Amino acid sequence: MSGEEDSSSTGVVVDLPSSPPEAWAKLMEGNARFVEGTSSHPNQDSARRTSLMSAQNPFVMIFGCSDSRLAAEIIFDLGLGDAFVVRTAGHVLDNTALGSLEYGVEYLKVPLIVVLGHDNCGAVTATKGAVATGEMPAGFVRDLVERITPSVLASLRKDKDSDVNAMVEEHVKQTAARLVENSPIIADAVARQRTAVVGLTYRLSDGSADLVYSNGSLGR
Repeated sequence: MSGEEDSSSTGVVVDLPSSPPEAWAKLMEGNARFVEGTSSHPNQDSARRTSLMSAQNPFVMIFGCSDSRLAAEIIFDLGLGDAFVVRTAGHVLDNTALGSLEYGVEYLKVPLIVVLGHDNCGAVTATKGAVATGEMPAGFVRDLVERITPSVLASLRKDKDSDVNAMVEEHVKQTAARLVENSPIIADAVARQRTAVVGLTYRLSDGSADLVYSNGSLGR
């Protein structure tokens, strides 16, 4: 059952998703509005800001790529306090990112974790090039490429002519699976059906987010 929160100065009570299916439905409704050009820009007024001063209760965690075109609150038509967002280039998972997601599960009781990739990802493109040429980039970009390489190789094993977007999809799937495999906290929440983990790929052309991985009940 959804929780309730008084989120406006008018005293209107709104439902807050408290289960994975509810959170999933709300997220996809927001993306549909964005795609259609009918975004409602919810929870972005001063009353909402004031209501969040003492606590937060986000219904979704989004672990996405840092790409400037992938602003999570915009593409899912969300507002203040709705989403707990973690971003790295190429949604590369490290201990800090994983700890941030565990915090959301353990302390904020967030019912939905989204791994969000997108087509034409620069980090995956760089990794594809490094795998093809054997030349690694300089600096800490090398660390990003090394962490994405297993996904690129897995995609090439499935199809030697695999393109960047197929590699992005594989990377989303592998990252989402690793969240559950590497984190007992997240795995336990999924097993208890308190949290679901999904992987989405975002299309820059039309703004839609497609489901490519799921672990946990989404009520579909």
